[in-house]
Amino acid sequence: MKTENIEHNELIATRVPPGDRWSLTGDNSTQVYPSITDALEAWFARNGEKVEFRLAPIDGKLFAIRNEEIEVKPEPVKRYNIYGDPTG
Repeated sequence: MKTENIEHNELIATRVPPGDRWSLTGDNSTQVYPSITDALEAWFARNGEKVEFRLAPIDGKLFAIRNEEIEVKPEPVKRYNIYGDPTG
């Protein structure tokens, strides 16, 4: 069985100008954290899962990297008759 690893980037925080202030997405409160470290600690406390992160500093976005492994189905074997025409 052959598998393929698919990577998804889930937006978890956005930068709130000016400076290094961050707000968690999906959070009902309007709390702004004074640093990216504080925002990450709050996200870990809320979600309690271990994931890798990706920072897009120009866009001011912080992503959690989610990996999904899917099974890749093999291509069906092509069959031909005696004249070289495909069958089925």
